[in-house]
Amino acid sequence: MRVITLVLTACLISLAIFGQNISGQWNGILKVQGTQLRLIFHITQTSNAYSSTMDSPDQGAKGIPTTTTSFENAILKITIENAKITYEGTLGKDNIIIGTFKQGAQSFPMNLSKEVIEKEQLVRPQEPIKPYSYYSEDITFENNKAGISLAGTLTLPKKEGVFPAVILISGSGPQNRDEEIFGHKPFLVLSDYLTKNGIAVLRVDDRGTALSKGDYKSATSLDFATDVEAGIDYLKTRKEIRKNKIGLIGHSEGGIIAPMVASKSKDVAFIILLAGTGIQGDKLLLLQQQLIGKVSGLSDEELQKNAIINRKVFDIVKESNNLEQLKTDLTNCIKQIVKDNPKDEKPKGMSEEDFVNLQVNQIANPWMQFFIKYNPAPTLEKVKCPVLALNGEKDLQVPPKENLEAIKKALIKGGNKKVTTKELPNLNHLFQECKTGSPNEYATIEQTFSPSALTELLKWIQIQTK
Repeated sequence: MRVITLVLTACLISLAIFGQNISGQWNGILKVQGTQLRLIFHITQTSNAYSSTMDSPDQGAKGIPTTTTSFENAILKITIENAKITYEGTLGKDNIIIGTFKQGAQSFPMNLSKEVIEKEQLVRPQEPIKPYSYYSEDITFENNKAGISLAGTLTLPKKEGVFPAVILISGSGPQNRDEEIFGHKPFLVLSDYLTKNGIAVLRVDDRGTALSKGDYKSATSLDFATDVEAGIDYLKTRKEIRKNKIGLIGHSEGGIIAPMVASKSKDVAFIILLAGTGIQGDKLLLLQQQLIGKVSGLSDEELQKNAIINRKVFDIVKESNNLEQLKTDLTNCIKQIVKDNPKDEKPKGMSEEDFVNLQVNQIANPWMQFFIKYNPAPTLEKVKCPVLALNGEKDLQVPPKENLEAIKKALIKGGNKKVTTKELPNLNHLFQECKTGSPNEYATIEQTFSPSALTELLKWIQIQTK
């Protein structure tokens, strides 16, 4: 009798759920790489069907049409085909939908509720607050070589005069003019500090990102170098700029791009490499993977195994000159790796085919193909202007000792005697004061850019621009 009672109770609960109206606004938080994005589904019920739209308020997107919406047996399913998005969740008796958000081959847990979720207020004490104590102008300029328009912000000290200037060059991945990452805006903080100290600053949305035109996905560091050249041409049209005192500050990949431009242009007065690379891309990635793997708790055996696999993959890339053939070769290689390592876990809910495709797509693209093959040394040898290269002691993405040494060696080999390299204690890849240097810390650290690093930058620039 007791069992029958329990079954009847379960049935009553289920019937209550099945009969519930799913219409209305459902709110969720998507946690990706240390940041949180609010997502909102607006669900409408007609006579026999459901429809919905999606908002992503933290990305400024509203009313995104969905492809399908269904609610059967307490299970909500929503798809957006052109973005390869699916959401599936089960409605519980507490009126919360427990589910998973998927985009492409990646999946993330995300629950929905009727409760409105306010945006998490991240503490970023260094971010400047308007009104600024200097002049700030949103501008656009043309890269005639690429046939695209680029958008950015020029900040100028709030006084009459002609000022030295720097162009900020972002790291890898599509970045906006603030180099916004993990809830931080390093370039906003950097431009604010420099402008307050008498330096004009131009920071620009990467091509194909935010308000800049062009195609980011098909571009390599060489293409981004032409965007920087166009930025120099623009600054030379401004009466407020000292045209013989225009410098470049490149962070990470930007530290590859700045020497490319400086090696060819007499308009570049100096360059600063913030965690710039001095060794070939495949060697850098192997070092990076080893250091991040170690701090993440991987065993020596696992690290060695990963290194063998990655070397094999990178060798395929280095020998390839055809992107389509590279995709085929990598697919065959990674399929064999998966077959040889059946105990290795794939991301939850991902098929083997999706897993292989994900790996191939991360590697077989123009940017990565160029980066793996590129050795910065020959270009650095051609740079004749003053160079400051800074690295954080705990940088796991661009290890300081190997890269600073290689940068200095290449510059001196080329006859450049105006070279300063420094390893800054206790700083990570973003130049934050940190504990381990792991990328997992980036979002949790309140500091955006170490004051000691800012001081180091300014003192050196002031010497170059006397």
